[in-house]
Amino acid sequence: MKLWPFLKDKSLIILLHLVCMASLSAFLKMTGYSDTNVILILVFWVLILSAWLLYTFIQRKKYFAEIGQILQHIDKRYLLGELLPCSFRLEDKLYREMIHYSNKAVIERIREIEDEQKNYREYIESWIHEVKAPITSISLLCENGRKAYKEASDLKESLRTISIENQKIENYVEMALYYARSENVYKDFMIRQTDLQETAETVLEKNKLLLIENRVRAEVACPDRVFTDRKWILFILNQIILNSVKYCSDSPFFSICTTRGKDGVTLTVQDNGTGIPPEELPRIFEKGFTGSNGRRTDRSTGMGLYLCRRLCGKLGLRITAESEYGKGTRVLIFFPVGSYHINTLSKT
Repeated sequence: MKLWPFLKDKSLIILLHLVCMASLSAFLKMTGYSDTNVILILVFWVLILSAWLLYTFIQRKKYFAEIGQILQHIDKRYLLGELLPCSFRLEDKLYREMIHYSNKAVIERIREIEDEQKNYREYIESWIHEVKAPITSISLLCENGRKAYKEASDLKESLRTISIENQKIENYVEMALYYARSENVYKDFMIRQTDLQETAETVLEKNKLLLIENRVRAEVACPDRVFTDRKWILFILNQIILNSVKYCSDSPFFSICTTRGKDGVTLTVQDNGTGIPPEELPRIFEKGFTGSNGRRTDRSTGMGLYLCRRLCGKLGLRITAESEYGKGTRVLIFFPVGSYHINTLSKT
């Protein structure tokens, strides 16, 4: 709060005092008061008015500075009305009461929106669980069909194509499920010692038909174990591998390996695909960003890597990417390990 805006706000009161001073001076002159006495009265009037304005300015400045401090230190700023400092002024009390009613309406609306979002998430989760049942049935039928009709090569190939497309549907369904759950990851946490070698092999086994279809070679060398949630790491690793396959080269190859450092374990997924242009690399984890590669193939939603970073943040992990355009991409996930975990792992 500055002095000049305050004086402008009080301009009507100051103008009223000036008119009163001029009227009093004229009256005193007509009743025979000397100029000295009139000037003395006006000087005292000005001093008293200035003192009152200065006191009011300091008081109001202090009051609003206190409100500013409160506003800076609270997370939910729409609750400011509940924390306004007390004031003897009637207008402050009226403002506080009106803000209180306004905040109450805002809070009620927020609760309604949260309830709507909760209901929507619950519906999405239940729908996904329901739709995964026929997906699993299709996979079993295709697997049984391939075993039953080993001689019918055309039928076998058709069943394999159906299995691949079915796997793609399952991947998109899982993406929707994990997106719906990403707001409340803590409710689904199960932190335990996780074998990264077994986890990587599980992801490759899940996508074996897709890898065979695209003639992708893969190597896994992950001897390290970390403390994390295996299910969420499976999803994150699956999204990274799907991206590697989606933008693979003519002789596709990728490797999954781990390196142990002083502060933790780094899981690296490296491929020899199309790579990412340098100007697009900082944005690949943004929501909905597909980049030039995604627009060229028209097969990207821009949600996979966004979810990977979001879930890594929830798990306390750090995910980064490095790429050389035309030569391949490397995605790194860092698992921080405390001294207790290091000692535990060294004994196993």
